[in-house]
Amino acid sequence: MSENRSAVTVLTEDECWERLASQRVGRLVTSVGDVVDLVPINFVVDDGTVVFRTAPGNKLAELTINHAVLFEVDQIGEDSGWSVVLRGNARVLETEAETAEAETLPLKPFVPTPKPTFVRIEVQSIGGRDYRFGEEPRREDQQEG
Repeated sequence: MSENRSAVTVLTEDECWERLASQRVGRLVTSVGDVVDLVPINFVVDDGTVVFRTAPGNKLAELTINHAVLFEVDQIGEDSGWSVVLRGNARVLETEAETAEAETLPLKPFVPTPKPTFVRIEVQSIGGRDYRFGEEPRREDQQEG
């Protein structure tokens, strides 16, 4: 992590991927027209991409209309936390070879329902922050800048 004197530290790209890979659940943001949806999904990191499974429904329909997505993962503790956000394009895996490869990933649905469709988010950008929690500085202690 790049060290600075603030309570917020910008994560490197490698640190973002390490933190992303350490989690199993994130939030997927999709948008179609004026409608923006946010849904929790379980996922795995695979060679610089994010892969998840889904079933027919709103999420899949929205991804078919607009491939651009945001994906966020975070972890919050008592004294610190972090957040990683990526932007990318979600693509349904359609060929037998793509699906067969995805089926070898350690990705099982949390909810015991069929989720036959694999989706891969091809990442365009990734960024993250590490947060150190504490009291808000007193106004009189802050320098004007």
